Parts: sequence; structure tokens; C-alpha cells
Amino acid sequence: MPSLNSLQRVRKPTTRKGKKILLAKEPKVVENFKRKIFLTGRRASDALKNCSKDLYKISKPNAVILSKKNDILPFEDITPIERFCRNHESSVFFFTSSNKKRPNSLIIGRLFDGNLLDMVEFSVNDYKSLDEYSASIPTNTKPCLVFSGELWEQSQELQKVKSLLVDVFRGEVIDAIRPQGLEHVLMFTATTESILMRSYKILLKKSSTKLPRVELEDLGPHVDLALKRVKFASDDLMKRACRTPQEAKSKPKKNISKDALGTTHGRVHMGKQDVTTIQTRKMKGLKKSAAEKKVARKKKAAA
Repeated sequence: MPSLNSLQRVRKPTTRKGKKILLAKEPKVVENFKRKIFLTGRRASDALKNCSKDLYKISKPNAVILSKKNDILPFEDITPIERFCRNHESSVFFFTSSNKKRPNSLIIGRLFDGNLLDMVEFSVNDYKSLDEYSASIPTNTKPCLVFSGELWEQSQELQKVKSLLVDVFRGEVIDAIRPQGLEHVLMFTATTESILMRSYKILLKKSSTKLPRVELEDLGPHVDLALKRVKFASDDLMKRACRTPQEAKSKPKKNISKDALGTTHGRVHMGKQDVTTIQTRKMKGLKKSAAEKKVARKKKAAA
């Protein structure tokens, strides 16, 4: 049973605007796009700060960056980051810090229901910023994600890391996209030592066929991410986080199916029909002959 103090903290809206704000914060059948927040620890190198700014640039406009330094150790106490995420309505966080024991550390994590779901710590190596390349991409561009290497499927740990990276960099969910809208690609290559993150700009050029010729131009940031510490969610918690609400599930259509060629087949159920009552005499091809009429008159007279 909740205490009296906890009940007093529940505040009801007194204005129409306040009610609208509270309704926007309530759980939805289709959730809003995940907002990212970028935080900095007590110390961070210049390369690490620039890397955080570059990741913020490719995440805009659904991202916020805080310049103030924070005395936070996420793997020891995650509550300060959860508080920052609730205040800024974010469910994905990037935390950068550097010290003697763990230099150039980048922690990427996500939240579920206001609490930590999972997070991964990387060591940033061989960093190249966006400013070192002449190419650029427009803001709010949905990237294509490419995962190269057999280790993504062979290692269970990398499979969970892949799920996190997809959730962080996938962009907004859309129904369709035109070919000219494919402008940016993020490629993650898994090796035995690190994860190579590469960014390219997609160029569509003329070709002798209807399909354009695709070329890739280097685009920052380029960074090697060495996997350090991980904190994954339990199977039950991940199952809850991935559950689809009943209202969002599409209802299956009965008696409709598709074959291997994609042709739609349907089955229609009809009641039993009395063929003898169907009017067919007006059709020339179905007129009764003289013999049939004679037989019909005899049956009628006998009745």
C-alpha cells in the first residue's frame, strides 16, 4: 500500500496546458522516436569531446548535448544518468570520460520505462572527425546500417551489441524512401580486436541502365571501438521491453492467403442454394424443349 507522502506527490493538472503535457508523457501504443542525450564525465580528452560532438551532429535534431562536467560512474551508479534522461525525455545516452585506468571511454546505453536496460563501454581509438573530410550530409538524414563480419552472428555478446547499435543509430521509422533519399551509410565491421565504425556518403551517378551507379565517399566520423565492459538486460526484462501491445498488432484477415508467387487467394463461404428456383427461361440457350414441356404438363396433371 503506498504511503501518504507518495500519494501527496501525485499532482493533478490544474490547467489545460498542464494536462496536455502529462498526456504527452504517458505511455503510448506507438512510442515517439528515441531521443539521445550526450553527457561528459569529470575528464575527457579533446579527441573524445570531438567524437561526442560528431555523433551529436549525425543524430540531430533528435538529440541534446550537455557541456557541463559530471562526476558520474555509470557502472557503479546509474541513477544520475537516469535522472538526466527523465528530465530531457531521452531514452538513449552517450557518456564520455577519460582517466588513467580507462582512457578515452565511451559508454552507450538505453533505458526502458525510465530505468537502465543495457549499456556497453568502448575504448575510442584512431579517431577521425567530420572536419577532416570535405563531404557533408544534410541534417535529419536516415542512415543505412551495414554490419560486416561473421562475428556478428557467431558471438552472442556481439549480437546484443548489434541490437544496441541498431536501436541507437537507426533513425526514425518510415514506411517508404525514395532512392535520392539514400545519402548516408554507417558501416560497422567486427574484428577480433575492435569494432570499426565507418561513415560514407552515397553518390548516385549516371549509368547505362535504369539503375544509377552507386559510389561511396568517405565521411566522418571514423573510429575504432574496442569493447571493454558490458551490462546487458536479463531475458525477462528484454522480453518485456520488446513486447508489442495488443492494440498495435495487425489483425489477420481470415480466408486470405498468398502462394509462393505472391498471388493473393481468397475463399468465400456461401449458403446452400436451390437450383430449381433459379429463373433461367429467359435465356435462349436454356429454354425447355417441347418434350420437356410435355413431361412437365403430365407431372402437373398427375399431381
